[in-house]
Amino acid sequence: MPEGRSACSTHGVPALPKVTWGEQAVLEALGERLGAIFQRLGNRGRLTEADVSEVAREVRVALLEADVNLSVAKEFVNAVKEKAVGADVLASLTPAQSVVKIVHDELVTLMGGAQARVQFAPAPPTVILLVGLQGSGKTTHAGKVALRFKEQGRRSLLAAADVYRPAAIEQLQTLGKQIDLPVYVETSRDPVAIATHAVEEAKRLGIPTVIVDTAGRLQIDDALMDELERIKAATQPSEILFVADAMTGQEATNVAKGFNERLGITGIILTKMDGDARGGAALSIYRMTGAPIKFVGVGEKLSALEAFYPDRLASRILGMGDVLTLIEKTQNVYSLEQAKELEQKFRKNEFTLDDFLGQLRQVRKMGSMTDLMKMIPGMSKLVPKDFEVDEKDVNRIEAIICSMNRQERRRPEILNASRRRRIARGSGTNVADINRLVKQFESSRTMMKQLGGGGKRSRGPALGGGKRRR
Repeated sequence: MPEGRSACSTHGVPALPKVTWGEQAVLEALGERLGAIFQRLGNRGRLTEADVSEVAREVRVALLEADVNLSVAKEFVNAVKEKAVGADVLASLTPAQSVVKIVHDELVTLMGGAQARVQFAPAPPTVILLVGLQGSGKTTHAGKVALRFKEQGRRSLLAAADVYRPAAIEQLQTLGKQIDLPVYVETSRDPVAIATHAVEEAKRLGIPTVIVDTAGRLQIDDALMDELERIKAATQPSEILFVADAMTGQEATNVAKGFNERLGITGIILTKMDGDARGGAALSIYRMTGAPIKFVGVGEKLSALEAFYPDRLASRILGMGDVLTLIEKTQNVYSLEQAKELEQKFRKNEFTLDDFLGQLRQVRKMGSMTDLMKMIPGMSKLVPKDFEVDEKDVNRIEAIICSMNRQERRRPEILNASRRRRIARGSGTNVADINRLVKQFESSRTMMKQLGGGGKRSRGPALGGGKRRR
């Protein structure tokens, strides 16, 4: 192994799997349909009521294809049509933009308006019941919610009140170990007693939050609801969060409605929002239950839980991007000090392949690069639908840099033909790949130096490798 090869690991960040932006994945098809409708609308001059009626019909079809509840779709389209036939819109010089704004505002209203936050009790402990059908992900999301609270400085006690599903208690204990939080378990087969005793234990230990993982069934039945009602009466929860599988579409909405009628749920956690479901549950569930979506599960990892923002999802659906979420993701990865240090390296032309690799890994923490581009307003319209940054290309770049020694990473200009052949053998690539990376790196360094000289702070490497899917 050449001298300095181990320095490749100094950044301490392993290669990461592709992470998708959940809500965008689920409702991408709806966004494409609406985008096509509004594009045709933009080619017209001023609108007539007939134009608005035609658009309303197409929007209704698009919503139904996205598995939105029929009555919800009708109400939505009627609200849009009523506002769109107003004199201000019909006389507007930019009627398409006006209609898009109306649709955006109605989508936000449809999904609950403002972000709905978790309500904590004025006197601890706050009790949160997670309810739902079997297989919806209650146990996993008990761990996800507890981890999110922990990251915000709030400890939780997880209560294992699902005494029916095999291994449910063991699963919760495993999750508790992973996130270093206590799990309350007892030999009693009485879920009401377990939940009650868990609250008492939290008071004794001074833990401010109790998250109760309750049992589910394959379908709603009286025995399940009676048990949940008794747990609710015994623990007086501040939140009853219904965990719904987004992949089940309208069925998730119907089940949520049944739970709400018996328990009065206070919020929704939509799971599997990173799947290929049509997404109707996200647009229907608030209107059908009155309970806002508070979190969305966007992956299998315990950290894959996001707060739900109706306005941001509406913007993504309509191709307006999501700058706020992009900024938050960036801030989670980059500190101000790191950004300043990087800027100085660009200014002094000291940006090395080690730095390039570190930036590449940092960006990968934020999600797949193709999905990151969708966060930028207008980018989804500029980039072809079948465009994506191949994760294999990113892995190849990482392998090449890690096959270089320290001197080569700091001074790529010394990479002669012999060195490039050795690196190609070590990384499982070919010399053409090495040449392409070096050229890409030099272009990136030149561009970033220019941006730095212009007073703009750089946030990451310029990455090529984009291609159309085949």
